[in-house]
Amino acid sequence: MSLPMSLPETDPTPPRPVIVLVEPQLAENIGMTARAMGNFGLADLRLVAPKGGWPKKGVREAASGATHVLDGVRVFATVAQAVADLTYVLATTARERGQMKRVFGPDAAMRDVTGRLARGERVGILFGRERVGLSNDEVSLADAIVTFPVDPRHASLNLAQSVLLVSYEWRRAADLARLPFGGGMRSPPAPREALLSLFESLEAALDAAGYYPPEKRGGMVRNMRDMLHRMAMTEQDVRTFRGALRALTRRPPEA
Repeated sequence: MSLPMSLPETDPTPPRPVIVLVEPQLAENIGMTARAMGNFGLADLRLVAPKGGWPKKGVREAASGATHVLDGVRVFATVAQAVADLTYVLATTARERGQMKRVFGPDAAMRDVTGRLARGERVGILFGRERVGLSNDEVSLADAIVTFPVDPRHASLNLAQSVLLVSYEWRRAADLARLPFGGGMRSPPAPREALLSLFESLEAALDAAGYYPPEKRGGMVRNMRDMLHRMAMTEQDVRTFRGALRALTRRPPEA
């Protein structure tokens, strides 16, 4: 199920990395890449020689509302052209390439990227073809490698999934990963007077129902009060509990 898309961020800061897809084939993957970028505040998407040309049928539907990313897509003939204006480039790969390059996980890579962006560098991240990834020559154009700590028994990641992971880690590193809502209490803690009144009402109702054995009443009352204290009840909790008690103790209407 798709969740409603929020509007793209208008704040131009902090600076953001460029996403470069090399010879992407499927419109669905490009659209889902745009969706992943939009989810985490990235918007600069570049395509290198997309198979079948550009634009592609069905790509906007797969983007699920992230059309602002697709509207800004730039297409290049080669990887070298796509990264020509960048000062630092990362290549994503699941395989060791035998090249003497630094290798980062996505979290460490994006921490480094945010620092570079803050210093005025322009950073891009290369993602390869759906089936074969980047060529060794394309990896050689990058300054460093990003790889993912996946289970080696199933190391293959979908293109858009890879972009999603990197985009999420960039947002965390840029200190923008704030939850859209919280689960905090919407009612203040119940005052002691309200709790004591609830205790009295509850204990009176239980007395009337014959719940307490006389010789055990004191200990059972204290245990129940301790249990209710552990709940850290709010004012609304107390009101709800009292309403339930009233319903349970209300006399049924006479026939």
